[in-house]
Amino acid sequence: MELLTKQDALQAGEMMYKQHNAITSGRYDFTACQLDIVFMVLASLKEGELNYKIHTADIELITGRKWNISQLTNSTEQLLTRMFEVETEDRFRQFVLFQYFDYLKGTRTIEVKLSEVALPYFFELKNNFTHFQLKSVLGCTSSYAKRLYMLACQWRTIGRFPKPMPIIELKQMLGLVDKKGNQQYERISQFQEKVLDVAKRQINEHTDISFDYELFKRGRSYEYIQIYVGLSKHKPTQLEIDYNKPVNDQKNIRSVMAYGISEEYATLIVNDSYDNFIKFVEKVNERARKGEIKVENAPAYIIGSYQKKGVLPKDLKK
Repeated sequence: MELLTKQDALQAGEMMYKQHNAITSGRYDFTACQLDIVFMVLASLKEGELNYKIHTADIELITGRKWNISQLTNSTEQLLTRMFEVETEDRFRQFVLFQYFDYLKGTRTIEVKLSEVALPYFFELKNNFTHFQLKSVLGCTSSYAKRLYMLACQWRTIGRFPKPMPIIELKQMLGLVDKKGNQQYERISQFQEKVLDVAKRQINEHTDISFDYELFKRGRSYEYIQIYVGLSKHKPTQLEIDYNKPVNDQKNIRSVMAYGISEEYATLIVNDSYDNFIKFVEKVNERARKGEIKVENAPAYIIGSYQKKGVLPKDLKK
């Protein structure tokens, strides 16, 4: 029996992350694959750092979908030129999120460098932020479902948007209106079929919230949309992140917990060295594959080994 399981990726997927509302409400038309890349970077964000790594195996474990190299390179190429637009009270800003993507041959790993100007939108966790679950976003295949999920999460505790939103404004957020004002899915029936109903189905099926909407007429045409959001009754409890502590440390703790280790144990192991823990697991797996050792109870084996190292007190309970 090997120690590594799919649970480490799945556990990470259940973690909640905070995203600045300027990004949530920004106007951009990223594809589903491009949004997945953005979300995987968000999962690893660390204050002041521009460089990150994306392991394609992680997202495949979380979503159950395969990423092929052609799809990835096309998506990252477009991300390097795709303009990101946000509007605040005093300005309208255009910028790109990334400086470059390096594909490390033979590793299925992508090294990413963020644009410095984008950092404030990710790291300034002010009062106006959005909670969202990585696994929920990645579970939706529609880019519209991903964006609407992010928007809906802003009002999950209220149960609805504060007031009906102009449909044209929502279309702008979803990248369905070009700079000349031309709209995609101009007929309301098309907008419902191709965007709203697809998003509703995927959000209700794959995420931790329930999503619904209502359209309102102004004269003879539909002009406004009211979005309703609630907590899904059949979804797992979310794991909160304490943003007074380094996000990456907390993600590592959750990763260790995926091996059946308590949070108290996992914290001590990560404080000792998360990198050493990964090396330890890889070494155990290698020995198990060769038949040199037999691991019947992974948590007990890990705990016993770390007690011998003096990292875990012997009187702790798992």
